[in-house]
Amino acid sequence: MTAPEDTTMEPLVRLDRVHVRHRARSGGILRRDAVHALTDASLEVRPGEILGLVGESGCGKSTLARVVTGLQRPTEGQVYFKGQELWEMPAAQRRTGFGASVGVIFQDPSTALNPRLPVRRILRDPLDVHGRGTREGRERRVEELLDLVGLPGHTLEALPGQLSGGQRQRVAIARALALEPELIVADEPTSALDVSVRAQILNLLVDLRDRLGLAMVFISHDVQTVRHLSDRIAVLYLGRVVEEGRAAQVTGDSRHPYTEALLSATPSLLERPERIVLHGPVPSATNPPSGCPFRTRCWKADDACAVAFPAADGGADGHRWHCVHPQPGGEAAVVSAAGAV
Repeated sequence: MTAPEDTTMEPLVRLDRVHVRHRARSGGILRRDAVHALTDASLEVRPGEILGLVGESGCGKSTLARVVTGLQRPTEGQVYFKGQELWEMPAAQRRTGFGASVGVIFQDPSTALNPRLPVRRILRDPLDVHGRGTREGRERRVEELLDLVGLPGHTLEALPGQLSGGQRQRVAIARALALEPELIVADEPTSALDVSVRAQILNLLVDLRDRLGLAMVFISHDVQTVRHLSDRIAVLYLGRVVEEGRAAQVTGDSRHPYTEALLSATPSLLERPERIVLHGPVPSATNPPSGCPFRTRCWKADDACAVAFPAADGGADGHRWHCVHPQPGGEAAVVSAAGAV
């Protein structure tokens, strides 16, 4: 990626010790357990950069995306947009100022687009709702959006069901760009597409970032895709950010054992040939283990890991991890026979 590394620039969005807990009914009508969807999450998204979020299903990636887009109010913690606390804004400012500055690309374009509306109406709706420009100006903007994502003009009169999966996702991307946002949140935007068109959509997103100066949060369970797309990566496990840093640091010099296990699950032909197989119980989000949440599956865990969630370790280069026994730096970790097969 080519985004400039400027840590002095004010973050576009900043999460400060965010917790999200949901109430889930279990064990009878009168009992409700708390689901810890996010725990003490702190992240920054800087102007013009792509931040990748990776982790297993259920780790909190989509919850974090909803927090970033203002669709989910944290149970605790603060969310800042350009230095202003999001949930202290008046509702009208949050809707028009912040809401128009953030676009969302959903996982499945088949369900994200209204099947009864032609593409022209789908792209014009955000402009109509926010009262952008004149009617003629909105029509010109719709045509610009279509050209921006590489679709021919006749697509405007088509219904979503008449388009291919890749074309539908291009329409969804165009809709996310309609209000000229500063930040795009892409939640698994290629997982519902054929392999043959995934690379095209990923290349389009990178091209749009470069042309429009967009910041982007890219969410995926595929760490190799995130590795090549992102400037920085945050690794989530059971609602916690366990490692964060520049993409080359996290994937080339990973320090948290969970990151190492994720990378080994999708090895390249030349790197990380040894698969790390995790053993032990998968923890519950309603009753997370004490200390490090990964300790129930980690081959390095000992009694010290159960005491408290480890404080962040790392240097001034922005590479941080939370681990009592981090992987050795500068080289691939040596996994014991008891932890890998």
